[in-house]
Amino acid sequence: MIKASYKKYILNFKNPSGTSRGILRTKETYFIILNENDKIGVGETGLFRGLSIDDVSNYEEKLTWVCNSINKGLDFLLEELAHYPSIQFGLEQAFLSLKSKNKFELFPSNFTQGKSAIPINGLVWMGDKEFMKTQIKEKLVSGFSCIKMKIGAIDFDTEIELLKSIRKEFSSKEIELRVDANGAFDPSTALEKLKVLSELEIHSIEQPIKQGQLQEMAELCEVTPLAIALDEELIGVFSKEAKSNLIQTIKPQYIILKPSLVGGFAGSTEWINLAEENDCGWWITSALESNVGLNAIAQFTYTLSSNLPQGLGTGSLFTNNIQSPLEVKKGTLQYNTSLNWNFNY
Repeated sequence: MIKASYKKYILNFKNPSGTSRGILRTKETYFIILNENDKIGVGETGLFRGLSIDDVSNYEEKLTWVCNSINKGLDFLLEELAHYPSIQFGLEQAFLSLKSKNKFELFPSNFTQGKSAIPINGLVWMGDKEFMKTQIKEKLVSGFSCIKMKIGAIDFDTEIELLKSIRKEFSSKEIELRVDANGAFDPSTALEKLKVLSELEIHSIEQPIKQGQLQEMAELCEVTPLAIALDEELIGVFSKEAKSNLIQTIKPQYIILKPSLVGGFAGSTEWINLAEENDCGWWITSALESNVGLNAIAQFTYTLSSNLPQGLGTGSLFTNNIQSPLEVKKGTLQYNTSLNWNFNY
């Protein structure tokens, strides 16, 4: 008999982090804890307020229902929670954790043994010009060869200046530049902005226009001078048929998968299979989970053997993250086996 409970946890940002949706100072998350014969399993349901499709008023009621229904089994729960992707992901982790020899080693590999690392992008948050410039310098000094810059909140010309300043020092062979607009561009002017960005040999742009504008996004992907990656566009697309229809309609160059937002390992795998069937690239990104969720995402990502830098460098953003073996070094995410977990149940 499995006993289940959940606990809420508030992550505090070291620095207020800017996106086109506003400034983030805290991040709310939840842990599902399973107990069977004195063995513990842990999973994180990484709810993202204002972005997750399951950001609903009865979220904690649903978690209570999950805890009360836990012995009906994972398959039953995942099916019942089709519209709660973050809880699906937390349950996948918790059940894997319960069965694992080490509760935090869900996918044993060279990564979890500390023998191999995952290349990641360095994330530059929105802010004033000097703040963004400082972040860029820090990422370059830290050894990142791929930088992702959030754009769309300050003046576009200023953002272009910042990108130009990187390109003056580093060619596209030395530093890969990605930008994330979080849907900030207007469809009527998006193509012109993409042309300007393409002159700086940008690798890709995430979600240039707001999600839900399928025809406009399809037209943009057809004529774009730089690769477009869908991100928010994938949120709330549940059935395999709907996922396939979205990829075949828009024909994006890439899709970006946040397991907390798209239904965990199973949801991500379904998207990846459809992308590959349609000659569409992909990579995986965390969605500001604590190190518990980030650890699960990183271990899963490593098993997929992608050569692209992944978006998994968010663990160091918080003052009160869960202590873990995860470390960012020289533009990679590594698992330092000499470091221990510190998670209070």
